[in-house]
Amino acid sequence: MGAESAPRNKYFRRPSSLAERNFIADALRTETVGGALLLIAAVVAVVWANTAWSDAYNDLRDFRIGPESLHLHLSLGAWAADGLLAIFFFVAGIELKRELVVGDLRNPAQAALPVVAAACGMITPALFYFAVNSTGGSPDGWAIPTATDIAFALAVLAVIGTNLPSALRSFLLTLAVVDDLGAILIIAIFFTDKVDFLALAAAAALLVVFYLLQRFRVRGWWFYLPLALVTWALVHQSGIHATVAGVAMGLLMRVVPDENEKTSPAEHVEHLVRPISAGLAVPIFALFSAGVAVSGSVLADVFTERPSLGIMIGLIAGKVVGIFGGTYLIARFTRAQLSDDLAWSDVFGMSMLAGIGFTVSLLISELAFTDDHGLTEQAKAAVLVGSLLSAATASVVLRIRNNTYARLCAEENRDDDGDGIPDVYRVDADRLRDEKLGPG
Repeated sequence: MGAESAPRNKYFRRPSSLAERNFIADALRTETVGGALLLIAAVVAVVWANTAWSDAYNDLRDFRIGPESLHLHLSLGAWAADGLLAIFFFVAGIELKRELVVGDLRNPAQAALPVVAAACGMITPALFYFAVNSTGGSPDGWAIPTATDIAFALAVLAVIGTNLPSALRSFLLTLAVVDDLGAILIIAIFFTDKVDFLALAAAAALLVVFYLLQRFRVRGWWFYLPLALVTWALVHQSGIHATVAGVAMGLLMRVVPDENEKTSPAEHVEHLVRPISAGLAVPIFALFSAGVAVSGSVLADVFTERPSLGIMIGLIAGKVVGIFGGTYLIARFTRAQLSDDLAWSDVFGMSMLAGIGFTVSLLISELAFTDDHGLTEQAKAAVLVGSLLSAATASVVLRIRNNTYARLCAEENRDDDGDGIPDVYRVDADRLRDEKLGPG
């Protein structure tokens, strides 16, 4: 007999520990509530912008406030995009740092799938956009369909009543975290016209101070909040999009607790800031950004004009081809296989769900066509239509498997001995107890 083949690695497994599962559940619960508020804000914006009070909406969005001497005399819409979304990216930075240090991304074999899937899910929509605009249109909007909006996606899941097992929810969250990092890199690299290196150097110096305060265990919001505000202002002054300051500070947070700490500073701060991000910052941004005047001609342009068509196809088809294709290639060439309880149709449904690009796609729409208001509005309409179509098609696919998801969730949460710990995680609890007690 020949030698037995090596066991194949399993992808889309449940989170590696109960603590990891609980963290993901808490994070997604907040994002789901935030997603509902996001949907409400978007609907209010669209309705408001298409009524007789549309001038009031535009006047409010364009109302300017802030000190001119500090180059911060900005419109409320700009404050939402540059300021409030910095909070959103701060949370994204913390999530990424945590996943890399103590989460499932610390394992290169487990990290490969969401990283490759996210990368393919950003590159492929851009390629679809370029293909549509290769013989006309505008190449400037290529980055718009590359983003995924986790809050909107979770709100869709809540609306359709699909209870995804933790393995798929963990994949979706990790995919979105990597996607957010890719988005901020795109914004920093491709949407920076000129740089004030003095302001950038000052911001970098303050980030070093931020790191040292973390390193030497300095506590107190009165140190960090003023430091964060000044750092954000300097990054804004430098010409780089100010949201970069948020993700940079998030990545510098300490995610491993000391022996005398119940939670790490990153987990504590994220617990406080995530509701502000999901429940306030992102919905307010959506309120100021999603107010697109919708008419028959605008909707017709979405399906006929090359820039908007490229955005819509990128979100609907590009995300599916990229994420599903990247996942399949990883499984094909690394001897990996799906968890026994899941099927490729589940990956297909999740890939469709990732076509909801809303928040960051709207932000990039404003950055990509700064000199053409008409194209900006057309791009935003394409984002709205593409996201809604992606949500609708994903809902159909995922609902088909809902009975399977319900069974998996029931098995995962089963607690026959009534000790408060799901039976599937009892092995993890026993192992941790043995490690604390030591030998003998």
